[in-house]
Amino acid sequence: MTSKDIKNMEINTEKFPVVQYNDSGKNGIQKTVAREFLLTIFLNGQELVTIMCSPKDLKYLAVGFLVSEGLLQNLESINKIEVDEFAGVVRVETKEAPDPDSRFFAKRLITSGCGGGATFYSAADIAAAKIESKMTISAEDVLALAREFQHHSELYLSTHGVHSAAICDGKKILVFNEDIGRHNAIDKIFGKCLLEQIPTDNRAVISSGRVSSEIMHKVAKRNIPIVISISSPTSLGVRIADDFGITLIASVSGKKFDVYSNAWRID
Repeated sequence: MTSKDIKNMEINTEKFPVVQYNDSGKNGIQKTVAREFLLTIFLNGQELVTIMCSPKDLKYLAVGFLVSEGLLQNLESINKIEVDEFAGVVRVETKEAPDPDSRFFAKRLITSGCGGGATFYSAADIAAAKIESKMTISAEDVLALAREFQHHSELYLSTHGVHSAAICDGKKILVFNEDIGRHNAIDKIFGKCLLEQIPTDNRAVISSGRVSSEIMHKVAKRNIPIVISISSPTSLGVRIADDFGITLIASVSGKKFDVYSNAWRID
């Protein structure tokens, strides 16, 4: 484990005493558990949302969330970002902002649970055009990337309590992050891409979580042509992938995977 991995573990985990029962009886041991943290995002001085998340890379999460919600379009739109890790607050100032009386500023709590995705938009709000990318990926590379992805996170291996997400070029992982929420993990990688000017065109997203409609909306907005998941999709997730021209690969395990839409991108 590298020094960076150790630091991430210290930030993202806590240890608790537990009584473990097994065939031999019971033992008192310590278990490492993923931390759950409250982050409140303020946009141009107004409270926007509180998110249950992992307490690392809060700036990436806040920016990625704003991008996914359509409240932030590009790096040039940002005037200032302030992160208060102790208070659990990120303040973002932008050149343009929604009306303070708009639906965006109704107080919301987004939990880390399965239903904890973005809630501000509906399908009618999605402005993404059909993705015309000619990017392809080989079946062998899908399996190799999934194997690398699953062993990339020391936090997951220690806690089994977080989700992971990554952006890759079809051969190697370029950006990786993790969070207790699968939506948050996706937002963190997109936040980093925006802030560090990492292109997302002709890239693939890998996720450990279920591919639902909210996840597909996020990737469609960033013009991502390929989504790979270790888990399974939902019916609406499949339909959105098909509508936007996204290749949806799911249930990657061992030497097999399922392609639900636009299979022509698999070499």
